[in-house]
Amino acid sequence: MAADRTAADRAAATESSHPLKHRLEIVGAALLFSTGGAVIKATSLNNWQVAGFRSLIAAVAILLLMPDARRNWTWRAAMVGLAYALTLVLFVTANKLTTSANAIFLQSTAPLYLLALGPLLLKERVRLVDVLLMAVVACGLVCFFAGHEPARVTAPKPFEGNVVALLSGLTYAFTIAGLRWMASTSAASMATVALGNILACAICLPSMFPIQHAGAGDVAAVAYLGVIQISLAYVLLTAGMRYVPAVTAGTLLLTEPALNPVWTWLVHGERPGTLAICGGVLILAASAVRARL
Repeated sequence: MAADRTAADRAAATESSHPLKHRLEIVGAALLFSTGGAVIKATSLNNWQVAGFRSLIAAVAILLLMPDARRNWTWRAAMVGLAYALTLVLFVTANKLTTSANAIFLQSTAPLYLLALGPLLLKERVRLVDVLLMAVVACGLVCFFAGHEPARVTAPKPFEGNVVALLSGLTYAFTIAGLRWMASTSAASMATVALGNILACAICLPSMFPIQHAGAGDVAAVAYLGVIQISLAYVLLTAGMRYVPAVTAGTLLLTEPALNPVWTWLVHGERPGTLAICGGVLILAASAVRARL
């Protein structure tokens, strides 16, 4: 117990002496995460190839950069890693089919599923405020399917992509619930991330070959996604999360869904529909309030 208090005291002292640094590490991770949609759309590779090669590169980089990822390879980590792997593959697929805004906002509906998963899997009590905030998320969700978005070069099948993005929100909710179920330490979390990327590559492997067209730009994009957008982002996130309270970190990480559509608009000129923007605002607002509460 004395050792635990000493470790906690050291963490608190580090946070109090360098609060901005650790918050910037989390914001930096969110910024890197947010670039995924724009880069995924910049490749001519199909969704299976992008997701598979990205996760292959990410798994290697994470295992090399983070010693914690090489420990705690338990059956629980593998189960949660599978949910994370499905999230990775579904998110890439959604980005290939619909707008980046729709993909990230619909994935952000994960708290809506957690409202049901919490009591069932984790025996967590549901509060009235949670129900009210999830009602707001549900209203935001309706906005994405209430209108008709036209197909475009960067979003050829918006309705199908919205459905896939919605499924990625469900698998993401299982990932979050699984990490809570493991009562994860940093080492357990990183083992899950490593296993998730390995499993994502395995899921995509049957459809990754043959590669019909791949230029230098495609190679650079996939390398960026694996090394920078996933691996380096998790290095920054892990470093910051050691000292920043979970509530603050959760709020700072909302930078990702807020900026994801911005990068895609700047790079590809992709503009989400008005209803999609309204739905995204409702979802992000509810998530921010829930994090603060």
